[in-house]
Amino acid sequence: MMNCRWLAIVACAFVSLVARADEPNFTALQSMELKSVDGAAISLADATLRVYCVLGTECPVSRFYAARLEELSKQYAAQGVRLVGVHANMHDSEADVQKFVKELNVSFPQVHDDKQAIARQLKATRVPEVFVVDSAGKLHYSGRIDDQYAPGVKRSNASNDHLKNAIDAVLAGKEPAESRVDPVGCLITFAKQTTTTTDITYCRNIAPLFNEHCVECHRAGEIGTFDITDYDEVRGWAEMIVEVVEQKRMPPWHADPKFGAFKNQRHMPDSALAMLREWVKAGTPYGDKADLPALPKFVSGWRLEKEPELVVAMRDKPYTIPASGSVDYQYFVVDPKITEDRWVASAQIVPGNPSVVHHAIVFVRPPDGVDFAGIGWLTAYVPGQRATIFPPGFARKIPAGSKLVFQMHYTPNGQEQTDTTQIGMTFMDANQVTHEVFTMIGIDQEFEIPPGEANHVVKSNVNRLPHDGVLLAVSPHMHLRGKSFEMVAVAGRNSASEDRSTVLKVPQYDFNWQHTYEFSEPLRFSELKSLELTTTFDNSKNNPFNPAPEEYVVWGDQTWEEMSVAFLEVAKPLKRGDSATPPANSALANSALAAQVASNGMDEPSAGQVEYAESFLTKFDANKDGSVIVAEVPRIVRDYSFNRIDTDGDGSITRDELIAAARTKRGK
Repeated sequence: MMNCRWLAIVACAFVSLVARADEPNFTALQSMELKSVDGAAISLADATLRVYCVLGTECPVSRFYAARLEELSKQYAAQGVRLVGVHANMHDSEADVQKFVKELNVSFPQVHDDKQAIARQLKATRVPEVFVVDSAGKLHYSGRIDDQYAPGVKRSNASNDHLKNAIDAVLAGKEPAESRVDPVGCLITFAKQTTTTTDITYCRNIAPLFNEHCVECHRAGEIGTFDITDYDEVRGWAEMIVEVVEQKRMPPWHADPKFGAFKNQRHMPDSALAMLREWVKAGTPYGDKADLPALPKFVSGWRLEKEPELVVAMRDKPYTIPASGSVDYQYFVVDPKITEDRWVASAQIVPGNPSVVHHAIVFVRPPDGVDFAGIGWLTAYVPGQRATIFPPGFARKIPAGSKLVFQMHYTPNGQEQTDTTQIGMTFMDANQVTHEVFTMIGIDQEFEIPPGEANHVVKSNVNRLPHDGVLLAVSPHMHLRGKSFEMVAVAGRNSASEDRSTVLKVPQYDFNWQHTYEFSEPLRFSELKSLELTTTFDNSKNNPFNPAPEEYVVWGDQTWEEMSVAFLEVAKPLKRGDSATPPANSALANSALAAQVASNGMDEPSAGQVEYAESFLTKFDANKDGSVIVAEVPRIVRDYSFNRIDTDGDGSITRDELIAAARTKRGK
């Protein structure tokens, strides 16, 4: 899977669709005197094969493949194969290349192609891009290194080692099976000699545009691969910026604009794209510095409205992530030492190492038996997602004595890394809280996606909607085969007829950008019967992200498995009454809880509480014995709800315990 810096430029890694009209001519290149950034002359006279590797110091695809190229350099050195790194990006200085060499432990020579002469001779288009040339100057292969990277995904392993296969073939006296495979990576912007004139300048037009749409992530210390406030950086990424905006990969947003209105929507208008195109075509003119606008104000290190009042780290020492392979979800339980109930007004997770943190979720694990609503979700981090900031009067409760559970998903990036992720929170005084925020889920784990199926539909319903509550936001969640998501509100709670309307549609779900869609106006539950959720999966070979189209796919935590979940941010007034009573023929009638109600003078459970218990049993009691054991529930229930509901700790949840849990949730 993709690491976070790769996610910030998921956009920037796209296969070139335009074939080159001619092949490189190596006559001039053969006679060039090459000098490494360490000052040493590079001699290729004795090379059986020369592999020119066009690289970039900041492109995450290029950085990942540095280790792979280093391995190949050592593996084939005895056979006369010489690798040379060529750095031709305008924004890469000699110092940047030297830093690249040191950080990534690269020993094969690296050239700073500051005039872009070598890259032009090679007719390179992207980084990384490789060229295999024999001693006579004949090109045998050019393009990508292997297929581990594809647009938007980093697979655990490559299935086609294009470069290695080409080297092996030529050393054996054969031609490679593939002479050209289009590279996957970041576009090279070549310096332009242009006579095009324009009134559009960086200072007057482009910088304000970037401030509005891009600086949030593309600034020093944030997840964006480059600092978009630095003009020299922007010039070097100019072609790439135009491409990703054209492809609507940036700014990242995936909701269909015809359905729903969202306050956190990201959108760059077509007029802005036209302006960007004209500016790049004219050679990225800087303009008058007096026109340069001030940068937006950000709280250093956080995107909260003020400095956090409490910062909690996932552990007291860093966690180590291996250089390669897959890492199971990691769970870290922390005591934040909250001694009295606290109300969270805003929260943000900041990854300690964004290059390997794919996503993180923090849950609240309250002490047994306390008044607590929802599944315990506190907040989440995925690249591009903004901090959780609730409306005035709305807050999420952390009961006194609660623990925090960090769920961490790591993706190795080719080098051993460490991480210490943190959460920061601001609080609201209890007397200012008008609505409690909690998280419900729409979930279906009983699905099986057949091999090769391009449109496998999974449907689920959320029926137990608090009638005085509102829906603030929705976070759909699937994995690599996720194709689309739709949520339909079914109105008619108090009538026989139904009125159905789509309130969120994500026609092209992207696992790398798992947005929380925040409604401009909260969706009121008072007239709703249910929310219907539809997730669609593509398990076909035409899905470029699909790790194994030949396999059946079922529920699972890892990215090669699947999930069908929507997290619903719900709020309801703190004070509410629930006078409903269960029907006379309720299943509660003969239960132990009913006897307890009669003998102790407890309030009769409401219809909603009984409905919750019946719904839970219907969904999870697989053997129909009247109780639910750990093995019968999905992991999210097992990890965050089971022990709280199983109050006697016998490993089994009964109807009485479910009613008691519902009674606690609803404040009795």
